[in-house]
Amino acid sequence: MNNNDSFQYYIEKFGDTKILRYKLENFSDLSLKQKEYIYYLSEAALCGRDILWDQNGSENLLLRRTMESILTQKDRLDVSEDLWDRFTTFLKRVWFANGIHHHYSMDKFAVPFDKSEWEQLGSAVLSHLTIEETEKLDKLLFDKNYKAKRVSLDTTTDLLSSSANNYYQGVTQVEADKFYEDVAANELEPQPSRGLNTQLIKDDRGNIKERLWHQDGMYGTAIAQITYWLEKAMTVCENSQQEECLALLIAYYKSGDLQTFDQFNIKWVKELSGEVDFINGFIEVYGDALGMKASWESVVQYTDHEASKRTKIISDNAQWFEDHSPTDPAHKKEEVKGVSAKVIHVAMLGGDCYPATPIGINLPNAEWIREAYGSKSVTIENITAAYDKASKGSGFLTEFAYHESEIANAEKYGYLGSNLHTDLHECLGHGSGKMLEGVPVDALKNYHSTLEEARADLFALYYIMDPKLIEVGLIPSLEVGKTEYDNYIRNGLLTQLVRVELGKDLEESHMRNRQLIAQWAYEYGKENHVIEKVVKEGKSFFTIRDYEKLRELFGLLLKEVQRIKSEGDYNAGKALVEQYAVKIDKELHKEVLDRYQKLEIPPYAGFLNPQLKPRYENDQIIDIDIDYDEDYTSQMVRYSSEYSFLA
Repeated sequence: MNNNDSFQYYIEKFGDTKILRYKLENFSDLSLKQKEYIYYLSEAALCGRDILWDQNGSENLLLRRTMESILTQKDRLDVSEDLWDRFTTFLKRVWFANGIHHHYSMDKFAVPFDKSEWEQLGSAVLSHLTIEETEKLDKLLFDKNYKAKRVSLDTTTDLLSSSANNYYQGVTQVEADKFYEDVAANELEPQPSRGLNTQLIKDDRGNIKERLWHQDGMYGTAIAQITYWLEKAMTVCENSQQEECLALLIAYYKSGDLQTFDQFNIKWVKELSGEVDFINGFIEVYGDALGMKASWESVVQYTDHEASKRTKIISDNAQWFEDHSPTDPAHKKEEVKGVSAKVIHVAMLGGDCYPATPIGINLPNAEWIREAYGSKSVTIENITAAYDKASKGSGFLTEFAYHESEIANAEKYGYLGSNLHTDLHECLGHGSGKMLEGVPVDALKNYHSTLEEARADLFALYYIMDPKLIEVGLIPSLEVGKTEYDNYIRNGLLTQLVRVELGKDLEESHMRNRQLIAQWAYEYGKENHVIEKVVKEGKSFFTIRDYEKLRELFGLLLKEVQRIKSEGDYNAGKALVEQYAVKIDKELHKEVLDRYQKLEIPPYAGFLNPQLKPRYENDQIIDIDIDYDEDYTSQMVRYSSEYSFLA
């Protein structure tokens, strides 16, 4: 590593992925009770791992367990080192993606061995499978058209039939839409989160019904383990509010009642005094083409007090930011409630946050809770720090930045600008604006995720160049904002393309959001040369010529995206996404891939968790030790051994 920190951030790379570690800064400063609380919450965070694997695809657990069994049989196998390397690299990719589909592109991995080689690898294992299991794996591995896409956003197809995830079984998009329309029509009181924690299936008689995810239902054996550790955590809470939060979350897991989950979220939003906090549950809907079903995830965290000074300034001024937003007054909140933001250190990642993790989070997702009670936002400092330290000296910025001044500013202001963008995106962006009365929360359907991320990004981009940030002490000068503008446009129009296979469209919501904003601003700013495309020595660059006019463009687009959300204008949202966010210039894409390949940098990164080890004396925990020594394969194998609870 090319940094001054002796901590080993970089672990290994394989395929298009690198594995990093994050550091638990200031963990020793916590009290024993707080450490114990983190330990119990962390065990709960690991117990839901199998749930996500099954949500991502019904054959994923069978595939993982079969391949892990093969891994243990190496000494008994007569296979070449080349075949073994191809097999283990494939297994590492499957581990990373929590299934056979790429975690970002959603495409099924190309299998790097043929059927005869698979049988050679599995000579000591495959005979123990049933005929049905063998046929399932053969089809999954060797039929490239079978379950080719985990989440399909191709609106020319039936989104459910063309998606391989396990949220729906035998149900078409039309049938699912009709089912939930009927459910909504028969509700005595509207349930905004309907369908969040269920699998929708069609039985043998053609009846469509839901399988509830709760302790006595689907995923029950894993959920029982989660609640066991949450109950342990209740005994060492920092305050009574945390205890009440956990009691509600446990009750929700036992019943599956979404009204109880709403009560938990309301209580959780109000709990602000604790040093330790957590996310645990069926949360995000990016993995469902219809944006209804939530993947299971967990994060355990503790506060970085020094860095949280900046987020406190932001949350204290939330009303000012809302009032001065360029959006229509009818789409603004008259009173911003319960906006809280912290900078945190993550202590454990689980489910859909592991190994690939967000750098910022804003919850809860229920719009009515945000408007009535507020939300919590976090920027994850030890994750952004690990990314920053691991990227030093890679040559990436030198290759894609046009001016030497861009590189200099990035080195000086880039880390602050990126973290501040995340703060503004999570704390204010997602928490801003309001829905008009009568607009359903799912009005934007499959375009919701892209447009919601665009709305939050635009809010952050608009304000990161506002003199108000200097006035309140968040930035030393507007050079910070200019640096973030350089980075955003460079990423949205160029560098994020390294994550996409040549000839493919953009399909991941965050990538679509970034291209939508950058491409729209480039097109609308052409007349005034706001952003200029420059070709130098055969290489394409995008450079900003007028930062103030670019800010105005971001404000105009923010106004429109907020209107689309507030009014539930599906057609306008669809037009915006399809025109600017999906298609890629193939010639430019090839150029970017060729330039990037020479750098030999994996475009994706994920993290190993530290191992938290309780130290006992006379059956009492006297401390929690941190072990960073585990490698990637060891951690994955151990997790499968210790936290595998689904049949």
